[in-house]
Amino acid sequence: MASSKEYLEYVLEQLPQTGVTFRAMMGEYILYYRGRTFGGVYDDRFLVKAVPASMKFMPDAPRETPYLNGKDMLLVTEIDDRDYLAELLEAMFSELQAPKNKKS
Repeated sequence: MASSKEYLEYVLEQLPQTGVTFRAMMGEYILYYRGRTFGGVYDDRFLVKAVPASMKFMPDAPRETPYLNGKDMLLVTEIDDRDYLAELLEAMFSELQAPKNKKS
């Protein structure tokens, strides 16, 4: 099942207004914070990468796979708390992989 554009827009409204971008990919949406992949919207679920900071921030978050054979991610249940989400992204940022340089 593909994610709806409406759910993506709802999630984006809750996230910091600067630094967050997205890219559509096969009916789902990959989310970036300051150029680094931090999560996505999969089957109308907001999932973030399971890095030490996110696991510490959300110790009881359910682990879910975004797609068949995908790595476990954490389901964000506090979607309506904008301050919480901003703190989560800042905490995760240093643990996210920097984008790879593309060969010219």
